[in-house]
Amino acid sequence: MSQSGQAVGAIGPTGIPVLILKEGSSRTTGADALRANMMAAVTIAEMLRTTYGPRGMDKMLVDTLGDVTITNDGATILDKMDVQHPAAKMLVQIAKGQDDEVGDGTKTAVIFAGELLKSAAELLTKDVHPTIIINGYKKALEDAVSYANKIAKPVSISDEDFLARAASTALTSKAVHGVRDTFARVAVRAVKQVAELRGDKWYVDLDNIQIIKKHGASLADSQLVYGVVLDKEVVHPGMPKRVEKAKIALIDAPLEIEKPEIDAEIRISDPLQMRRFIEEKENILKDLVDKLVAVGANVVVCQKGIDDVAQHFLAKKGILAVRRVKRSDMEKLERATGGRIVSNIEDLTEKDLGYAELVEERKIGEDKMVFIEGTKNPRAVSIVIRGGLERVVDEAERSFRDALCVVADVIKLPLITYGGGAFEMEVASYIRDLATKIGGKEQLAVEAFAKALEGVVVALIENAGLDPVEYIMKLRASHKKEGGYKYGVNVFTGEITDMSELGVIEPLAVKVNALKAGTEAAAMILRIDDVIAAARSKDVGKKPGEPGKKEEE
Repeated sequence: MSQSGQAVGAIGPTGIPVLILKEGSSRTTGADALRANMMAAVTIAEMLRTTYGPRGMDKMLVDTLGDVTITNDGATILDKMDVQHPAAKMLVQIAKGQDDEVGDGTKTAVIFAGELLKSAAELLTKDVHPTIIINGYKKALEDAVSYANKIAKPVSISDEDFLARAASTALTSKAVHGVRDTFARVAVRAVKQVAELRGDKWYVDLDNIQIIKKHGASLADSQLVYGVVLDKEVVHPGMPKRVEKAKIALIDAPLEIEKPEIDAEIRISDPLQMRRFIEEKENILKDLVDKLVAVGANVVVCQKGIDDVAQHFLAKKGILAVRRVKRSDMEKLERATGGRIVSNIEDLTEKDLGYAELVEERKIGEDKMVFIEGTKNPRAVSIVIRGGLERVVDEAERSFRDALCVVADVIKLPLITYGGGAFEMEVASYIRDLATKIGGKEQLAVEAFAKALEGVVVALIENAGLDPVEYIMKLRASHKKEGGYKYGVNVFTGEITDMSELGVIEPLAVKVNALKAGTEAAAMILRIDDVIAAARSKDVGKKPGEPGKKEEE
């Protein structure tokens, strides 16, 4: 039953209508509401479906300002799409949650949720109640997660080749496919550099890895810097452009005479007074620079501004200075160089200085940058990404982030599974066998869960241009054999292959999180049987004095 554009209410016992919602509200109930929500969510999943796997396609997204984004990263596609339907927004949030939690597997989560809803739609036509479907899905999820932990293979995080294979698998479906091995090696070295052992667990903060994008050159020219790169240039041409064995002062205070907060007036009656006033300003700045020299600093990194006069004095003393550096970069420098950020130069001591083997200004593309390398405690590293086009560099950054997240996931939870559809097929086979022992209508829901898992593999096969029915049958047969859990589809050759030999491995954390996220999204949508939408205001976005905007549909 659906009502819209009128006051929604009910007929009282006396036959007099009782108004409940105000005019313009709309209400959709029962099967209509469920069908509309499921259709919206499945449409989002179908949009992402063609981008799944190494043979997936890309999407071009154009925003209201005409800016173009070309990507096949699931989280980015959903983020840039201006999704309006409330049920479709749930899938967008699921993808964002998956991206925040494990950094990869967003498309798996959304496609899986779409497949669960498609299977649920078939069960609803057979008069299976949504609650029974949800219970079946929850039961199947619990069993799937416990079985996934059983078949997962433990790995040693000191094995860099293994970590690189996991990163390389994550990059296979990206636009950087040609240089994936180079990128994977860089990602492993970067994550291992910032990983910390706390108690008996590893902790990885990816914010300590700085990514800088500069177009020009090729993707293969991307490099890892053991230290911090500042996207700034040396402030004065008279300063040295290279300082070895640098002692770095990190200052969160302006090297300039601050103007009073309220307007002040100085009356000068004699030119000598004017001269003394200017000289006094110079003396204050000279004292600040002398203080820096006295503690032994030969590099100054300042978060605020540096006055022209102060620049002159610093250049005379042979000190390299950089100004207006971002707070996040200052904190990375503090961590990497072992220095301390000082808010008052008077308090600066030799102990507060950071150390680096080399501080040098270099030209990257059109811009000059300051490289700080060979730091005392390189718990912060930088990756400089190059690429011929700005769009390529942007996509390379998104790919790098996925690779970094995958390596971090394996380090935090050193368990892996096999890709190419091997994991999904194995779990689906186990769940299907389990369903026969359950009985009742719930059995249908558990079987639907297994079918949805296979639906994810079907997307992979279809995107490779292969016949899904033939390959699903071949995979089912392979997974019945001893050690069959390793077998998946090689989408490049069209063969059913042992994925451990190909090195197609994925973190268990990514797969399990995708199953949980997809099931939660499907269960939430299946629970909704009534959609009550308030009337949209006709004056949204109207400026005073403007005629009311026409209501958008």
